[in-house]
Amino acid sequence: MSFFTLIILAVALGTDAFSLSLGIGMAGVNRKQMLIISITVLVFHIFMPLVGWYTGELAGNLLGRAASFIGSALLIYLGCRMIWDSRRREAGIKVYKFNAWGLILLGVSVSMDALSVGFTLGAQQVNLLWTAATIGLVAGIMTSAGLVCGRFMSSLVGERAQFLGGVILVGIGVKLFF
Repeated sequence: MSFFTLIILAVALGTDAFSLSLGIGMAGVNRKQMLIISITVLVFHIFMPLVGWYTGELAGNLLGRAASFIGSALLIYLGCRMIWDSRRREAGIKVYKFNAWGLILLGVSVSMDALSVGFTLGAQQVNLLWTAATIGLVAGIMTSAGLVCGRFMSSLVGERAQFLGGVILVGIGVKLFF
């Protein structure tokens, strides 16, 4: 696999993380949360191809389906909560907090496609660690970019940004569910 092909693959795998982080950024995150979320996504995008490589297709299909439902439900919940809060929002910026389980589910939900890529990497003659590290780095950068863009859009759009961010999260959650 050429480096150019690897970058294209990594960008394709990072698009879910980018669009999800765009919605989260609109809801309101501080710099520390941006760093934690970006690192979480980066780590999961490294870890999941490795898991896919080692677990095999059967285990991946079972885990992938369950994790997909859980991740979808989490996104839909977060999106609905953001929409609800935007309707009864007091003045000021609301910053959402993510606990450890929320971060894990976030990481799993946006890196499920990287798990399936891990299965196919076994058939290719690639350096698995280099490939997984590249995928993770690109996903982390795309997550950071989405969070920054979301914060910027939030300041431009104003109070409607939280509602729009919630709609984006619900949309991604529904897409992942089906």
